[in-house]
Amino acid sequence: MTLHAYTDGASRGNPGESGIGIIVRNEKGEQILRLGAYIGLATNNLAEYAALLTLLKKVKNINCQRLIVHSDSELMVRQLNGEYRIKNKEIGKYYREIQEILHTSNFAFEIRHVPRETNHEADQLANEGIESRTRLEG
Repeated sequence: MTLHAYTDGASRGNPGESGIGIIVRNEKGEQILRLGAYIGLATNNLAEYAALLTLLKKVKNINCQRLIVHSDSELMVRQLNGEYRIKNKEIGKYYREIQEILHTSNFAFEIRHVPRETNHEADQLANEGIESRTRLEG
């Protein structure tokens, strides 16, 4: 099974109050995961990475052969695809943890950059996470 995930991180200020949004759909387009959560103070780029890391932790126990992630963060997508170097130490920590999960997972991983308009549901969830101030558990 192939899963399509949409992730987004939002920050009100840079750094500022931040949230993450995640939507996962199966091949039939059925939603199997919808998550919005508050992550505290972070930059927008860190929030984007936090959303991806949270997604990977959630899907590693779901039986899928392929995970395609759609993100409007050009920086994160290009860094994960090896096109840009990572200079920020905090982003480097997220990157290493993401790579560790990917190396031990049983699915093929692909990340694609999408226009912001295509990612509105995940963006809405990230902003709802900020407003709710409900932290992610686990």
